[in-house]
Parts: sequence; structure tokens; C-alpha cells
Amino acid sequence: MSPSVNIPRRLRRLATAWLCGGIAALIPAAQAADRPDVTIPRATSGDAVVEPDWSQRLTITVGPEHADLVGTSDRVLQAAVDYVARLGGGTVRVLPGTYRLRNAVYLQSKVRLLGSGEATVLIKEPSVTTKLAEDSDWYDQEITLEDANGFAVGDGVCLRAKNSDNGGKTVVKRTLVARVGNRFKLDRALRENFWKRSNATVSTLFPILSGENISDVVIQDLALDGNKAHNDNLDGNYAGCIFLQDCNRIAIRGVHARNYNGDGISWQVCHDVVVENCISENHTGLGLHPGSGSQRPVIRHCRVEGNDIGIYFCWGVKFGLAENNKLTGNRVGVSIGHRDTDNLVTGNDILQSRHVGVLFRDEKDKSFAGHRNRIENNRIIDSGSTNGVAIDVQGATEAVVLAGNEIIETRQPAERIAVRLGVDTKDILVRTNQITGFATAVKQLPPASR
Repeated sequence: MSPSVNIPRRLRRLATAWLCGGIAALIPAAQAADRPDVTIPRATSGDAVVEPDWSQRLTITVGPEHADLVGTSDRVLQAAVDYVARLGGGTVRVLPGTYRLRNAVYLQSKVRLLGSGEATVLIKEPSVTTKLAEDSDWYDQEITLEDANGFAVGDGVCLRAKNSDNGGKTVVKRTLVARVGNRFKLDRALRENFWKRSNATVSTLFPILSGENISDVVIQDLALDGNKAHNDNLDGNYAGCIFLQDCNRIAIRGVHARNYNGDGISWQVCHDVVVENCISENHTGLGLHPGSGSQRPVIRHCRVEGNDIGIYFCWGVKFGLAENNKLTGNRVGVSIGHRDTDNLVTGNDILQSRHVGVLFRDEKDKSFAGHRNRIENNRIIDSGSTNGVAIDVQGATEAVVLAGNEIIETRQPAERIAVRLGVDTKDILVRTNQITGFATAVKQLPPASR
């Protein structure tokens, strides 16, 4: 039998508090009224919440001439961003001109990238692709190319291969930093296997603007051209005219993103992203892609045209707003699916969608579906072909509101349906919509006969 230990009651209480809630459990929460307001803020080391509203921060100009930094490449843009970031933030003003990029411009926290509208064009140089001549393992920081023509130190590259374990796709983005012959050193280790037997290739593919693990950034008044006619495809999980990963509080305003062989603007696991007064058009992928896990995105006053999907709510996008946008000629206007819940799509014009205006995707089961979304006060006109559907609610989607929309078909009714509800949908509220020109206004699909 173990000897008994007499632990004082006070220590037992502290131990219990620690196990149940950690240090926070030992400290009583301060009431809001107990703490005085900060009336004279000061810059204090480590305090990222309270700081004076500085009237002036550093501005650096970049341009073909008469600028602080003169040039028209990604290198001069990157130098400006890095310099401003080193001084705690400020503005990089990109003067009118055409800037040709061989690598992404990597954004940094508290930096505003400000152009001159359509007069400031950042265009991606044509891509080249080759196979790897030698295997590279996950711990390697170099690759050997079969044909190094078109590759140079400083280039952004994308390595792709078939995963030897599960047959899936392995994709890694890196920068070439040193060279001897056909061998290139990378900025970071691969951390994935790229073997010849897995058809490993390397391509000069990258986003035009890229941000990872950054916050408090503004991208404004720029034209971004993906040059898709001369570039291979790289989808929006890795690239786009703008690609963001694990970021917070990003504002994208007045940006014209066009012609990317992939997505226009894509943000993955990014919170409080605002995209407004932008154009995203003629991409092979998605126009605007609030990506997996992104919370509280706001998309307003944008024109999204000629893409595969206009606005694509990816996995687990919640509490978002898409308001007063014009979505024209996309295959799908708005797509909502895997655990995308509690979003509001309102006041948009969704026009001439080639397949469907608004789609709730058919996910695996109820737990995966996009519940509690509201589609309200939109104008949805001329969706799909002769058997097209304006709003198609599929899968086991529940508790969706479709209200106050003008759902219009100006062509022949044919077999067109305004609202189609899938067999397993539940609690879909369809009310006060103005529906005209369809063969069928609302169709509830019956269970399949046995």
C-alpha cells in the first residue's frame, strides 16, 4: 500500500485549477468597468494592440524612372517591400509601368502595396517546364534538371510529382538560389520526395503576389496579368494572381486580376479578408476563392467575369458576406459546399452563368454540407442551357434561406428550373422570390424509386 500524503487544501485547489484551466483559471477575469480606457497611447515594446495613430510612415516609390528604386522586375519590388517591412511598415508606391515577374512578390506584414490603377501592370513571364534528371529526397535542398534552358537563379518554381504512397499529387513551391550547370540549390529543403519514377517535374510557376503568415496588409490599385496563354496551369490551392496562406486582416481594393491559368484571387485559412471594388476575370479556375477554413471574408462591389466559378466558398468558410457584386459569364456564379455555414450572399447580379447561377454542392453527407446560408435579394438571370437551373440546392443541405431574389429567364422556358431542391435537403425556406420565364419555378426532387 502506498503511504498517504497529506496535501494542504490550498495546494489541492491550485492543482485542480491548473488541470482544469491552466494559469487563466487562477486569475480572476477583469470586468470591463475595472480597467481604464487608454487615452494617451504610447508605443511600447511587444504591444501590438495599442499604439499611437502615426500620421506618417515610410513611403518608397518603385518605377521605371524617377523613383526611389528604379526597375521593372520582381527583384526591385521585393527590395522595396522588404525595406519598408524592416522599418515597421509603410507604403510601397508602384509607379505607372509594366513590371515583368520571374518570381512572386512576397508581401510582408504592415506593408501597403499601392499602384496607379490600370497604369501599373504586373505580368507573369512565360513558364517553362522540364523533368528532373536526378532523384531528390525530402531532406534535399537541391534539384537537377534535364534541361535548364529558361531557368535562372532567383526564379520562382513549382515542383510536382505523383505521390508514391497514395497516388495523389505532390506540389511544392520554392525559389532557385544558386546554380552549377543543371544543378540548382533551393531556398528551403523540399520536405517531399521528388523522384524520376514519380514523373517529377519543375516549372517556373508562382503567384504574382504571395503572402504567408502575414497580417495587416493592403493591396490596392494594381493590374495583375497571369499571361495564361504562355503559362501552364497551377490551381488556386497554390497560386493565382494573388495567393494568401494563413494570413489575417488583408484588404484588397481596386485590383484588376486577369488571365491567370488557375485562380484570380485565392486565400487559404485566412481570416478577415476584405476584397472590394476589384475585377477578377478570364481565369481558367476560380475568380474569387475564399479558401479552406477562412473566417469572415467580405466580398463587395466586385466584377467577376468569364471564370470557371465566380465566387467559390471552399471548405469551412463561415460568417462571410458577398454583397453587391456582378458575376457574369462564369460556368457557376456562386458555389457553396463543404461545411460552409452561416454566410450571406445578397444584392448580387448573377448573370449568364453557363451551368448554374448558385450551387450548393452535393457533399458526402449531412455533416459535410453547407448549412444556414442565406441567398437574398439577388438578381439571377439566364442560367445554364435549355435544362439549366438558377439555384440548385444539392446533397443533405439544411436550413438555407432563399428570399427576395429576382430569378429571371429571358430565353425560352424549355426545361429550365428556377429553384431545384435535392432529395435529401431539409428546411429550405423559399419565399418572396420573383420568378419569371421558367418551365418550373420550384422543383423538389423525389426519392429514387426502388
